[in-house]
Amino acid sequence: MFTYHCIILVIPIKIKETMELLPLILSTIIFFFFLHGIDLYRKRRLPPGPVGLPIIGSLLEIGPKPHESLAKLAHKYGPFMTIRLGSITSIVASTPDAAREVLQHKDEACSGRLIPDAATALNYQETAILWMSPNNETWRAMRKALNMYLTNKQKLDSLSDLRQNVVNETLDFLRESGRKEVLVDIGKLAFTVALNQMSNTFLWQNLITSYESNNINGFRTAVETVMEVLGKFNIADIFPMLKPLDPQNIRRHAKEAFNWMDEMVDGFVSERLKHRESELPRFGDMLDSLLDYSLENESKFNLKHVKALIVDLFIAGTDTVSVTVTWAMTELLLNPDVLLKLREEVNHIVGQDGKVQEANILSLPYLHAVINETMRLHAPAPLLAPHKTMTEVKFGNYIVPADTQIFVNSWAISRDPRYWENPLLFMPERFLTNKIDYKGQDFEFLPFGSGRRRCPGMALGHRMTSLILASFVYYFDWKLPHAKDEMNMNEVFGLSLQKATPLIAMPIPVPVPLK
Repeated sequence: MFTYHCIILVIPIKIKETMELLPLILSTIIFFFFLHGIDLYRKRRLPPGPVGLPIIGSLLEIGPKPHESLAKLAHKYGPFMTIRLGSITSIVASTPDAAREVLQHKDEACSGRLIPDAATALNYQETAILWMSPNNETWRAMRKALNMYLTNKQKLDSLSDLRQNVVNETLDFLRESGRKEVLVDIGKLAFTVALNQMSNTFLWQNLITSYESNNINGFRTAVETVMEVLGKFNIADIFPMLKPLDPQNIRRHAKEAFNWMDEMVDGFVSERLKHRESELPRFGDMLDSLLDYSLENESKFNLKHVKALIVDLFIAGTDTVSVTVTWAMTELLLNPDVLLKLREEVNHIVGQDGKVQEANILSLPYLHAVINETMRLHAPAPLLAPHKTMTEVKFGNYIVPADTQIFVNSWAISRDPRYWENPLLFMPERFLTNKIDYKGQDFEFLPFGSGRRRCPGMALGHRMTSLILASFVYYFDWKLPHAKDEMNMNEVFGLSLQKATPLIAMPIPVPVPLK
């Protein structure tokens, strides 16, 4: 876009000199009109969208739930829509075909990031894979490391016993809670399990040693703060001149949360380096693997990138898993017939010893249908992480300039009645027949995105979610402290969709394996 500022200087000159300058003046005026015409032409080539108000654009139309507001606007303006918020012009893709254009057909051109002000806390954007350009050598080195150590089936299998031990400890806690008839915050519990599963996978130890520890609240607050502020519409992003003021204190909150996570991970990495210097036996966890990889690729992937990657994975992994488990348990408690059917499937596969094992449940179709249906109704990332055009991009008849932010409204896509029958109903059976999965190839359902920016932790997250949910359902009945119709289903918008109020229920141990 072009912006013009004209300053008119009145200078007394002779008429003859004016006449001599006239061709230059006219040429200059014509040139600027030409540029202005190009600017207007390009604006006409953008997708349609609300006109908005001067200065603030369509800010008042967005509200606290942008995914819902943008979905409503897309019904009027179409699959590609232009939305202006302050000085920022963005494109919103709201259908599977539009998402495919952005994430597959024009993946390379749309793979940039417009970095929010919150991500600049502790210079986080310089080391975080989420915000790096895919043209960056460090970004490619990080992706290679993740492909080797995080999405690798053999590596995940080798560490499955550690994750299993975490779940077994949780089951003991729930049995004791059931015996005492104590209500449990399922979201807080799921967060703790996910955090300890992640820490065992990466650090070979629990970060939380007691389910009643105050440290849980510190970790959870840090993670939820990061997910909220990175997804929140920030006035400093909409009006960049306000960034130094941080008017909503978003960067300050982000800095506090990142600092919490950074200090935690820094302590564990320093301890591991001392352990390696002493030539003690290796742990064989992902931290060991990443440290080895950093020694081999120090120019592209050094110690600060190891720390940043672990922070990223802790934040994304614990949040996504705990949010999905919380919403899944909410839907199961509201739909007891689905819960019973799921329990029967798990019972059929666990064998005579009645033990839920990660290896046994990875192929359970109804369990995965329940998880997929949960993510369809309660999108883990409702607008994904926003993309940015690296070059000028053409979508059909529309032309989008370089450096334009693009949102993919996965929440709207997964609830669109044109692609989903009875989209507002919780119906896991739909995933038994439609063969759609979460891996990014089916654009009607994009919980983790698609293309080169797709979430690299999908495989680990799916294993963790499956094991936690299957165990909660198989070993326990659950009693709500209120009637089902009193359940609060409100959401808190951020990079993920948190449940606005805690899910509280009493675990009632099932006395024997159901046969």
